[in-house]
Amino acid sequence: MSFSIEKLPGTAFLSFPQMKELLESELKSRLNCNLSNVKAYGDLLYLDDYELKSLTSEFVPYWARTVLCEPFILHFDSIGDAASALKQIQRLWAPYQFQLFRRASLLQEKLPYINLKEKTFPYEIKSTPIGCYTLLDEHTILASAKTSSPLPCGTLNFVEDHENPPSRAYLKIQESLCLAHYYFNVPLPSANQRCLEAGACPGGWTWVLANLGADVFAVDRSELVPSLMNNPRVKFMAHDAFTLKCEDLGEFDWIFSDVICYPERLLEWVKMWIESGKCRRFICTIKMQGEINWQIVKQFEEIPYSKVVHLNYNKHELTFIHVE
Repeated sequence: MSFSIEKLPGTAFLSFPQMKELLESELKSRLNCNLSNVKAYGDLLYLDDYELKSLTSEFVPYWARTVLCEPFILHFDSIGDAASALKQIQRLWAPYQFQLFRRASLLQEKLPYINLKEKTFPYEIKSTPIGCYTLLDEHTILASAKTSSPLPCGTLNFVEDHENPPSRAYLKIQESLCLAHYYFNVPLPSANQRCLEAGACPGGWTWVLANLGADVFAVDRSELVPSLMNNPRVKFMAHDAFTLKCEDLGEFDWIFSDVICYPERLLEWVKMWIESGKCRRFICTIKMQGEINWQIVKQFEEIPYSKVVHLNYNKHELTFIHVE
């Protein structure tokens, strides 16, 4: 058996797919990183001078699906040697690969099994530590046993329903509900629970909630698809949800919003509902209008019992989760 391990200074960040430029921008603009010496391996960015002081949003970029917190280089002679070395460090490992795909597959086959397939909703995220590695060449691996995500390489993909949902936006609420359960141990919406969805048209999020058995009060200027308009669990109002008063609508178990609006307006609306005491659980998309206002994002995160995340199914947006 022949291998050697070299501990590395700094931190490595794996961007969400097609989000590498946004990750680089965030590292520079929000976390004040100097990227002049950054090393890029596909979507993986290694900064040898970045000190990761904690796994809070103060130090972890939103546009990183996972962070390699304690990176090291593994030099090895054979695939068997590489697998043995990784298993001596930690049991479970997930591959991020941008090259040498066949060799990576052979290595993964020699490691303890983890499910890398698409998941079926609802899916319960486990807290089992999963390391992340990538092959830099045929005899060199960059890896970290400690990462910022409980998911394999920070990735959660669902088996898609291409026939029934009114839009692909339904994948965002599925992912965010799974994360809400993981972070706050809150059950998913269910029968006899009342949900408000702002900006519901065409109905992707309402479709998920109704299928979970919840009653949905859907508000938008445009109607939902006919199947949802006729669904007994769905009550529709043609209106701008942001102009409705809390006291006129009553209490809700959950409030959802995927509305295209300025983050400042969403923040004001969310705070209004929280202060009313009429709902304690929120999932809202923070739509970015041009350059990201990090101060507004921080204000969302500073609301007690709240977390801001970037979803695998988000685009140029973040997701606000609040559960008391």
